[in-house]
Amino acid sequence: MTLLEFARGPAIHWALIILVAGTIWRLLGVLALTRGGDLSRPRDAFGNYKGYRTVFSRAWPSSEFNVATRYQTIVAYLFHFATLIVVVGITAHIEFIQSLTGASWPALPNAVGVAIGIVALVSLLALILRRLTNPSIYCSNLGDYITWILVAAPLITGLMAFAHLGPRYETMLAIHILSVALMFIWFPFSKLMHSIWFVFSRAQSGLTYAHKGVQI
Repeated sequence: MTLLEFARGPAIHWALIILVAGTIWRLLGVLALTRGGDLSRPRDAFGNYKGYRTVFSRAWPSSEFNVATRYQTIVAYLFHFATLIVVVGITAHIEFIQSLTGASWPALPNAVGVAIGIVALVSLLALILRRLTNPSIYCSNLGDYITWILVAAPLITGLMAFAHLGPRYETMLAIHILSVALMFIWFPFSKLMHSIWFVFSRAQSGLTYAHKGVQI
């Protein structure tokens, strides 16, 4: 078995199994947590509605924090949207998704995909640089550094494979797929879970504040 065959076969398949199983396990762990009895009457009859609305209404910081968080917010959104477009917009990625789900859609032109991939990588590096230059604010730990490496690696190796940089194309493509597999495996056990947790945390915060009569 060649390195590319291993990457396309057992490596990525087992990584997907760990990704799905680990994510479900962590979700069940949180949803199974017991909650204490509700000892006070809700002040807001629309608390549930406002709680769920908070998932979207808090997607941007409050006006009081706009200046202090503007750089972080804009660059973070740029990174997330660019990465999402790369994941679902490049021909090779669409073919991979189609092999798993059967779903397919038109791909972006190669030049556009590469440009957006560069935007995603540059914005990620900008976020990392800000964290490194403001350690007292972000308090990054070893897990954060590992996450940055595992998120940056697929972007870097993907761009290198497309541009035929580094080792021969088949080897570079295998390295790219393996880097994606490592990120999948790391996902459920790292802060990358925030891509799922944010829905629950914002909704819970909204429900709690609405319960107390806070304007949200």
